Parts: sequence; structure tokens; C-alpha cells
Amino acid sequence: MDILNSFRKEQTIAYFSMEIALTNDIPSYSGGLGVLAGDTVRAAADISAPFLAVTLISRKGYFRQEITSDGWQKEYPLTWEVEKFVEPLSPRVQVVMEGRTVSVGAWAYYWKSMTGGIIPVIFLDTNLPENTADDRQITDCLYGGDRRYRLKQEIILGIGGTRMLQALGLNVRKYHINEGHAALLTLELLQQNKKRLEEVWSEDQMWDTEAVKNFCVFTTHTPVEAGHDKFSYDLVKQVLNEPIPFLFLQKLAGNEDLNMTRLALNLSGYINGVAKRHTEVSRNMFPGYTIHDITNGVHSFTWTSNPFRDLFDQYIPGWAHQPELLTRVDIIPDEEIWDAHQAGKKHLLAYVRDTGGGDMDEDTLTIGFARRMTAYKRPHFLFTDTERLKRVRRKGDFQIIYAGKAHPQDEEGKRIIQTIYQYCQSLKNEIKIVFLEDYNLEIAKKMVSGVDVWLNTPQRPMEASGTSGMKAAHNGVLNFSILDGWWIEGCLEGITGWSIGPTPTEKADPAEQSREEIDDLYNKLEYIILPTYYQQIDWWIKMMKSSIGKIASYFNTHRMMEHYVTEAYFHQAALPPTKGTMLIV
Repeated sequence: MDILNSFRKEQTIAYFSMEIALTNDIPSYSGGLGVLAGDTVRAAADISAPFLAVTLISRKGYFRQEITSDGWQKEYPLTWEVEKFVEPLSPRVQVVMEGRTVSVGAWAYYWKSMTGGIIPVIFLDTNLPENTADDRQITDCLYGGDRRYRLKQEIILGIGGTRMLQALGLNVRKYHINEGHAALLTLELLQQNKKRLEEVWSEDQMWDTEAVKNFCVFTTHTPVEAGHDKFSYDLVKQVLNEPIPFLFLQKLAGNEDLNMTRLALNLSGYINGVAKRHTEVSRNMFPGYTIHDITNGVHSFTWTSNPFRDLFDQYIPGWAHQPELLTRVDIIPDEEIWDAHQAGKKHLLAYVRDTGGGDMDEDTLTIGFARRMTAYKRPHFLFTDTERLKRVRRKGDFQIIYAGKAHPQDEEGKRIIQTIYQYCQSLKNEIKIVFLEDYNLEIAKKMVSGVDVWLNTPQRPMEASGTSGMKAAHNGVLNFSILDGWWIEGCLEGITGWSIGPTPTEKADPAEQSREEIDDLYNKLEYIILPTYYQQIDWWIKMMKSSIGKIASYFNTHRMMEHYVTEAYFHQAALPPTKGTMLIV
């Protein structure tokens, strides 16, 4: 609590995210959104920003993944001992759902940077003795349950989280809504800035939307309409009653359903996408809104392997806190770059062997693919034409390592994992392929530092940003990716890596575009990537240096946080909240 006292002395940024990935011991994350949030916390600590984060405790985690002998994903609770890693906070706040008062408690984790900066992460928890058995489970399962369960979680995060910060006596300058899950905090702020009826002409004018906008920053991560959380107003009435008059709520959040993204868009003074291309797509999806672009980054020190850390410490002191210094990578001798990479590769392949994936060759080109297993990411795109893939081996051998989880309710994603497993078996006499089980932060770090080529094949324009390729670049791994998300900005063809398929500006029907992409993938793998790796190692190492010097030096959370601080958090003076009655209970 002493640490929180220092945060009461100044205005702070409150970063709300449904998931935050801090360590493997705290499994309150599922994938990219949570990993980005964790890297954001780390960067904020490095620069000692007035910043704290709010999330759910997720006592049963996302899930522990097991793959059956026939390749089918099974999910099991990933229960963790909360008390071992986080500290209890004394305040309790209440919300009313389904006519019942639900108590919300909190825990704190303090992320400490080597620079001395400390960032509190507040974990919200409903597993309290005064709650009903059902209500105690609301904060158990990340992205679990049905639509009612999800709405309850988002009420706890947005409304409960806002009240908790106030109960802790914190003075919030900006509420940063990281994706729409926390958008209901805007309704709480509306209630607290409500004007007296005698001061206005109509009931709608009682709600001071401009005051709320002044407090809110919104980052959208989803470039497809179907990916935005929506709840029927019938369900909202059943669970939350009428937080504000429904006719007014419909103006803010959509006529048909309560669209969390629409609500955040209409009540945020600063809105941004997470890559330049994603911002363009978002502007087309939501015309009439001013949407800025702040391209994502990764926390450099976290995602750099130990061999490369040692190398950078020797030749580029200060790089961990000034990642832009990595532009000086050319001063490092080629052979030392290669040795550092090979050390990471040996570490990964030892893990593959120890977990039953068999022996893989340290001298063989190794391709990595690890991310959420879902249809639009097309994890099995590499196997579109297996006969062609076999012929590619004429120019040199290669091996492939996969990892990733499908959402428990994503049957198509599970079938994709099963398909990859089937290819592991059917091609085992010609191509070594392994699928690593139960993908997590530790496996991710092994992969992004241990493969030679990082493959990404999303269906355009559905990759908002993507950050795994940025992590790979910090370790000299070369990207081979569809031109979507951040890679449009990061790709210098044949210098930092390679593109797959036509440029984003080229118009083609989806079937023709897919054919161009698969042809380009096989052609570049056969005629450029494999020959370069096996016959032009000097050029390969030059590209590794370019990847570090041109990608890692820019696509990091230090640069990203500087943009948020200067453009979003302090772009206008925040007013102190007006006193009002909290009518949403």
C-alpha cells in the first residue's frame, strides 16, 4: 500500500485491459492483447511513467492445452495460487447485477523495472465470501462462459475497476481503454459527471459526454466488425438494468445491440489503431471518427534472448532502455551475431527434443509459426500444396515448429490444429514438423529467438498489428510474412525479410489474391530463402543485422509509450472529476 501512496500524490494514467501477461506464474492472459499489455506495463516502469493497470484476476487462467494423439485440443483449468504472487488490497466496492449486490475486491502486483520504476497492476476479484456461488466465479475464467458471463466480466472490469481506483484514493488523469472490453467505464464516468436537471434543457443534456471524452483514450485492436463485443439490450437490461436511459445509450452504443467499440468511440477524446494499415481499415469501418495511428511495439529487453542481451551489452551499452541504439548493430562482428543466434537455436531445439518432439538439426533452416490458432491467421497455409512444398526441398532442407492455442469455443481453430498434426505425421519422412503443446510466454521466447525464419500468413486485412515478428527481429530472426498489420511498415524486401503476395494497394478478388500469395510463398522459399541460407550466409547475417537495426530499434514499446504520452495522455489538460452520485450500482 505504501507504493500506492506515491501514486495518490499525482495524476495517473489508468490502463484497463481484459488480460495482462506479466509472468508465466500469473496466467491472466490468452495471447497478443495480453502480451502487448504486459509489455506496455514494462515500458511504463522503465520510464517511471505515472501509470497503473487494471485487469481481472482470472483465477483459472485461460486454459492449459493438451493435444490428443489424433491432434485434438483439450482444455483444462490453469489454476494458480493467487496469494503467492499478488498482495491483497483492503477496499471493497459494489456493483448491482441481476438485482443482486456483487462485491469486488482487489489484489496488487508491482512490476519493478531495473531502472527503479514501479507500476501497480490491480487485479479485480469477485471470489469473496459475501457473494453468491455464481458471482464468486465471475472473475475465474478469462474469455470463458456465455454472453451473460462475458457481460458480467466487462461490468466488473469497467464499472468495478473505476470504482476500485476511486476507493483506493487514486487521482486518474486518463482512462486508457485497451480494446472495448472495458468500455462500460465510460457509463460510470457519465454518472459521476451528471448535471442537475435544472441546469439543462433536456434529459439527454444531463449527460456530460465532453467531460467523459476528456478523460478517455481508446485503442482498438480489431479490424473486422464481427470481432467487436456486442450485447443485446435485452441482456443488458437483465444484467445491468438501465445504467443510463436506453434511448440515449443507443445513440452512444448502437441501435441494435450495445456495441462496446461504438461506446468507446463515442466517449473517448483520443482514439487510435495499432498500425498504419489497421488505422486505415478502422477509419473505413467507423467513418466520422478521428482515429490516429500508434503502431504497437514489444518490450526489447524482455524478448531478447540471453546471448543477444550479452552481445548488445558488450557493443551497444544502454540498448535496453534506449532501444533506438540498436541501429548501431553493424559494429558487432558477423560471427558473434551468428553464434548468438545459434545459441538460441540450440536452446529451442533442446526444448523440442525434451518435450517429445524428436531431434531437429541445428544446421537446418528452421521456420517458426506461433500465434492464436484461428481461421483468419491461416496457420496451415504453408500446406496448401504439399506436393509443391516437397519440391521446394530441392533447394535445401527445412524444418517447421508450430505452437498456439485455439479458443475453447473455436471448433474451426481446433480442426486447424488437428490438420497440422496430421501433416506432422503424413510428411514426417520428408519434412520434420512439430507442434509444441500449451503455448505460453516461455515457449514464445524460445521460439522467437530460436528459429531462422518467422512465418506469418494472415488473411488481409484482418491482422491489426501482430507483434511476434517484432520479437523475432530483436533476435536477428528474419520475417517472411503477408503484407498486413505492422509488416507493411517493417518490410524492406530482401533487407529486413520478405513479403508474401501482392502489395496492399493491389486489388484482386480473394481467390486470386490467395493464389498469388501461395505462389509467392513457395517461390521465395525455394528460390530466395533456402539458397540464401545455404549458399550466401554472409548476406543472411547482413539481413539479420538489418532486422535488428531497422526493426528492433523502432518497433518497441519505448517508442510506442513515447507516442501515447505525448499524443494521447497529455495532449490536453484533464479536468478534475465533478462530484456526482454514483447511480450505476
